[in-house]
This record gives sequence, structure tokens and C-alpha cells, in this order.
Amino acid sequence: MVTSRKEHRRKIPVRQGFQDSYPEPNKIGPSTPYDFSGKHLTPYGGLLPVATMLEKLGFQALVKETMTCGRKTRVMSLYKFVLGLVLGFYVGFQRLNQLRFIARDPMLTGVLKEPRLPPQSTLWRFLASLHLNVALQILLIQQAMRQRVWQAANVKLEAVTLDTDTTVHTLYGGQMGGRKSYNPKNKGKKSYQPMLTFIAETREYLWGELRNGDRPTGKQIHDHLKKAIGALPAGIKQISAHLSAFDDSTPKHCDPPNRLPSGHGPGAAMKVRPPDLGEF
Repeated sequence: MVTSRKEHRRKIPVRQGFQDSYPEPNKIGPSTPYDFSGKHLTPYGGLLPVATMLEKLGFQALVKETMTCGRKTRVMSLYKFVLGLVLGFYVGFQRLNQLRFIARDPMLTGVLKEPRLPPQSTLWRFLASLHLNVALQILLIQQAMRQRVWQAANVKLEAVTLDTDTTVHTLYGGQMGGRKSYNPKNKGKKSYQPMLTFIAETREYLWGELRNGDRPTGKQIHDHLKKAIGALPAGIKQISAHLSAFDDSTPKHCDPPNRLPSGHGPGAAMKVRPPDLGEF
């Protein structure tokens, strides 16, 4: 009796992850695995030029000078925690539990000079140890990095458009500051209404603040615009503010600043052109 086992042969699966343990941190060098024509290409090879760019721009010194943490880190330094999260965002992972897929990637661990990324619980404890003032510190880091990138890339914009908008973040609990206000998708539910400002020409996130669920007043819009203007790189002569999110029910008792803060050149002026506010 002859039995053919061709149809019962099992294919050897391709290794999808790095199962081996690494006693010491990886170092990027000639032995770092890379491939240009393989079937399973790693998407993390682009981390090396990003890390090099951050190093050239002085990102490490800026983080150490600006950010403060009330809890002493043990697994990694404060800068390595921040760099690991930034590189994870660059890859496309927006949640902490997704970072486990690249926890042992040779390129990422080679950049961080660590054997692996810490688990999700350690990352949560690190974020929980940061106080509210860290949000402003991150905006200041972003402001300094934008100035350096524009100088390095020779970006010389003389006129920019600030697109200011609010977004609705629905709450499903008793969080402090939640209000029943404008919420078209979940009417009657409490929400936050963060206010965000972007540079329309470069699509960069410029300034933002977490707010309660009340509709913003004219004075709050005025103060927000002044902070956003102060975060712009030097050399801009004209700014147009596009307030797309505010309708006729928004108070109009506040005048926008006619002059820009110092550093934007002599005679630099600002004009506000809200589409629905009429006379702001």
C-alpha cells in the first residue's frame, strides 16, 4: 500500500517577530539586518534618518532642558521614554499597546540603545507621572523644533494662515469640566471642546489647549490667538486667522491683536477673516 503525503505536508511558517532574547542593546552597524527585495520588508528602516535628524536638531538637549518629571525613571531615562514614543508615532502606532509589536525591533532598539521597549504598564506609569504643566512644555519644545527645522530647510514664509477650530470630545463618565453643549453626534452627552490651531500652508499643528465643554467666548479666542501667534517662527509679516468653527452665537466683544509679538518684523500686522462672525 502506497500512501502519498504531499497533500498533508505542512508549510513552515515565516517568522513574523523577533523571538530571541537580546542580553545587550543592539547597535546599528554592518550587522544590522536590512533588505531591499525580500517579501517581508520591515517598515522601521526609516527610523534611522529620523533619529539622525532629531540628533542634528538638538532634540535631546531641548527635552532635558524643558521637560520635567516628578517621578524618577528607572528602566530608561526621560529622554529615551520621549524618543521611544515619538518614534512609535512616526511608525504609525497611536496606542501604547501597539508598541509591543516593535518592542524588540533591531532598528528601534539600536536607536534607543536599549535591549527592548518597556511594557505597556511601565509606559502608562511614566505618562501618569507627568503633571499638567508638561503639556505647555511640549508645546514649547515643538515651537523650538519648528524654528530650527524652518531654518535648516530654508523655509521663509512671509504670510501664513492660521486655521483655528474646536473639536468635540465626548465623555462617558463624570470627568471634571464636562459640559452639555454643542455635540451633534452625541446630543445631550457631556463633552470637552479642545481648541486647536494649525498653519494652513504647512499643515503643522501650532497651538492647542484642553477646554471644558462650554462654547468659547470672544476673550478666550483672543487669548488663544495671541499664544498661537507667539509660537510662530520669526520673520512672518502677515497673518490671516481663519476661524472656521465659530458661528453667530459666539460672542464678538473681543478685538484681535493688531500687532504681532516681537520677532515678526517691523510693521507686521494681522487680519482676522472669520466666515460667519461678521465683525469679530
